[in-house]
Amino acid sequence: MSLLKSWVHSANDPASPFPLNNLPYGVFSVEDGEMRCGTAIGDRIIDLTGLEEAGTLRADPDADVLDAPFWNDFMELGPAVWTSYRAKLQEMLSADAAESVQDALTFFSLPMSDATLHMPFAVSEYTDFYAGRHHAVNVGTMFRGAENALPPNWLHIPIGYNGRASSVVVSGTDIRRPWGQLKSPDHDTPAFLPSRRFDIELEIGAVVGKPSDGPVTVQEADDMIFGYVLLNDWSARDIQAWEYQPLGPFQAKATATSISPWIVTKAALEPFRTNTPPREFELLDHLKDVGPMLYDIDLSVTMAPEGKLPTEIAHTNYNQMYYSAAQQLAHHSTSGCPMNAGDLLGSGTISGPMKTERGSLLELSWGGKEPLTLNTGETRTFIEDGDTLTLSGAAKGDGYTIGFGDCAGKILAALSDPFKR
Repeated sequence: MSLLKSWVHSANDPASPFPLNNLPYGVFSVEDGEMRCGTAIGDRIIDLTGLEEAGTLRADPDADVLDAPFWNDFMELGPAVWTSYRAKLQEMLSADAAESVQDALTFFSLPMSDATLHMPFAVSEYTDFYAGRHHAVNVGTMFRGAENALPPNWLHIPIGYNGRASSVVVSGTDIRRPWGQLKSPDHDTPAFLPSRRFDIELEIGAVVGKPSDGPVTVQEADDMIFGYVLLNDWSARDIQAWEYQPLGPFQAKATATSISPWIVTKAALEPFRTNTPPREFELLDHLKDVGPMLYDIDLSVTMAPEGKLPTEIAHTNYNQMYYSAAQQLAHHSTSGCPMNAGDLLGSGTISGPMKTERGSLLELSWGGKEPLTLNTGETRTFIEDGDTLTLSGAAKGDGYTIGFGDCAGKILAALSDPFKR
C-alpha cells in the first residue's frame, strides 16, 4: 500500500507518523478542559467526540459511545463497526472529500501541540508475557547458564504473569523509584531500601477490543485485538531477584507500566504483517500460526540524563518475537478465562540477536557488568534519578510511516519515607 493523500496537508509528509493510512485513536484535552476522544492526522487532532455530538460521524446511531474519556465503549461494538467507522473517517479525510465535509472536520480539529494526551482506554486487566526468545535466552544465561537458559516449557507455551492494571500510565507520566525488599549475596537477610537496579522493558502492548467467554482459537483471538501501543514495563531487577522464586515477578513490576498515547489499529498495521520465527518444536494445534502473525515495526530506546540530549541505547524490531499477540491471547483463554474489552497484553521484552538490539538495561549492561557509555560521556548500568527513557516505534511503508507516538517516562528519586503521608 502507498501513501493515502489527505486534505490535511501535514499528513502527506512521508515522515509524518500520522498519515491517512494510520488514524490512531486517543484521548485529549485542551487547557484543562474535558477529556475527549480523537484521532491523529498529520500535526492535528480531529475531535471525534465533537463529530459524534454534532451527528456528523457516529459509530452507533442509537447511542453515544465517545462521550466518555476512553475508547472502551466503542471497542465493545465489535470488529464490523471498527472497520466501517475507520473507512468512513478515511473517506471524510481523503484529498477528494467534499468541501463541505472538509469544512465540518476543520471546525472539529485542533493543533496537536495545543493538546494534552491522556490514557486512551480504561485498562480492564493487564497481563505481561515473556515471549521474546533473545531476551529469554539472555536473561536465562545470566542466571542459569547457557545450557539451561530457556525453561522446558518456553518453546511450547507463551509464559506470562498477571500484572497490575491500576499502575498502567500514559506516556509523559513521571515514575517514582520504588522501595522494596532487597537482598545482597553478602547478607543473610533482606533490607527494605529503594531499588538500585531500576530498568525498562521494550514491549508492544495489544489492546483487546472484543470480549470472550471460554477458549478461543488463534484466529478468533486475532479478530479480538483492537490495536497496539508501545509499552514499557518498568522493572526493579533487585526486587525481582529476591522475590521471583518460586512464583515469578510481583512488586518488581508493580510500580508502573507506561504506554504510548495513541492506539494504532490492527487495520493500519495489516500491510506490515510478517511471519513468526521457525519453530524448534511444533506447537500444539490450538497455538499454531494461522498465517503471518507478527508485524514489521522498528523500535528504539533512548536515554537522556536530566537536562541533556538523549542517546539511542537500543534498536530492534517487533518481528523478533517468538509468539504473536494472538497466540498469547489464545493461550490466555485456554483455561476458560474470560477476556474483556480493555484488557492489555504486554508482548514481553523485545530483543534481537545483536547487543545493540537488547530491549532492557539488564541485557545491555549484562547484569551491570558492562556499563553503557552515553553521548554525554556518562555511563549507566541501570537507570539513575533524573533519567528519561523514551520508547519509539514505526512501521515503514511505501512512502509513508505508521507511528505510535513516544512512550516516555522520567525517573524521580525515591521518597525518603515511603510511608509518610
